[in-house]
Amino acid sequence: MNKLLLIEDDPDVRALLATFIQDEGYELNMAFDGLEGLKAFMLNEPDLIILDYMLPKLNGLEVLKRIRETSQIPILMLSARDQDVDKALGLEIGADDYLGKPFSLIELSARIKALLRRADRQRGFAQIDELPAPELLSVRALTLDLQNYHVVTGDRQIPLTAKEFELLKLFMSHPNRLFTKSQIYQSVWQEDYFGDDNAINVHIRRLREKIESQPSEPEYIKTVWGIGYKFSDGN
Repeated sequence: MNKLLLIEDDPDVRALLATFIQDEGYELNMAFDGLEGLKAFMLNEPDLIILDYMLPKLNGLEVLKRIRETSQIPILMLSARDQDVDKALGLEIGADDYLGKPFSLIELSARIKALLRRADRQRGFAQIDELPAPELLSVRALTLDLQNYHVVTGDRQIPLTAKEFELLKLFMSHPNRLFTKSQIYQSVWQEDYFGDDNAINVHIRRLREKIESQPSEPEYIKTVWGIGYKFSDGN
């Protein structure tokens, strides 16, 4: 049984979601503010976190930021504020998905199941009909550690979020290959692409900030305008 952590301060929303989540067959822990949420995360080792944006004591973005310092657990953010702004901020820091309030419980259920499936796939990289993946993947000055979710450039070790890791793994496994945004989304997010560039653009920007010496003039992740991206090996 998967364990979920719900961090939500609104008692009515919390009660509604708690009943629904438990009826769906999940084990549930709850927290009512950001500080309690961090404690519950450390004590209970959940499989997924549902995190509200607006929380007392410590807001949702700060909770997200602190969790991402030590864990790549799937995090679904909720917010009743301006969705475009909140979504960009949440994804930039490391949220895996986002729902704007109000939302349907059917949609919440689908997002939870999708995030748990992705987490399962990420824990078992190699597919049955594939050879075991190498522990390291190198292109030019970058070396991607496939076991520990970080990239090394020069003498710097750079931690990656789960999505940044999957993006870089895709690119470094196929240097100089042009990927459309649809191909990137289907490969990394494991879902059909419906033309929403925001998630891809935010993660590409964050990845460039980590691996490029000049993110505004990238040497590795090249934009092919109107089509997508490719990873240059310098040749």
